[in-house]
Amino acid sequence: MSDPRAEHGLESRLARLESIVERLEREDLELLEALSLFEEGIAHVREARAVLERTRLRVERLVIELNGAVSLEPQAE
Repeated sequence: MSDPRAEHGLESRLARLESIVERLEREDLELLEALSLFEEGIAHVREARAVLERTRLRVERLVIELNGAVSLEPQAE
């Protein structure tokens, strides 16, 4: 079962990243604002990557086979 807070956080970060990219693509953007947006974007990318990694690890969690044995099954990326 997934953590709704992580998904919401990921979705929010991706939406914010989209708005940052749109703003960075504008020609009337001042350098300091561009730098600030870029730094914010990098922070969102890093946290989104961490959320995805935590999610991947949850997916790789123990899988109980029919015979009761336990094994790790990494999921395709």
